[in-house]
Amino acid sequence: MVKTAKAVWRGAGKDGEGRLTSQSGVLDNTAYSFKTRFEGEKGTNPEELIAAAHAGCFAMALAFGLAGAGFTPTSLEVDGAVTLEKDTEGFKVSKSALKLKAEVPGIDQATFDELARAAKEGCPISKLLRAEVTLEATLG
Repeated sequence: MVKTAKAVWRGAGKDGEGRLTSQSGVLDNTAYSFKTRFEGEKGTNPEELIAAAHAGCFAMALAFGLAGAGFTPTSLEVDGAVTLEKDTEGFKVSKSALKLKAEVPGIDQATFDELARAAKEGCPISKLLRAEVTLEATLG
């Protein structure tokens, strides 16, 4: 399976602007720029997209893990936060933090913790990222 997206950038760094389009059409000429990345202007940015991808991938991986263990979640609410920081060569993504709030009837804390850890380690986006991946999981 191959999923694609396209970025088109016009102009120089700080004054330029780009558009993102995804294969599914969910992103369709979606704006991104220096201002959407660093100044809060409406639009998206690469780190926000990575955070969304990681949160979504983890939630799906955990849902499959729970199902495999005989549990059906009522709700898996995952916040993703990607940290972009300056380093000696420019910028780097240094961390992806996942925060989970889950409602899973009939599960005990130890089983929940193990399945959440396995999903964090095993989801394809976690495997892709070379940054530190953390998880804060709350049951109930």
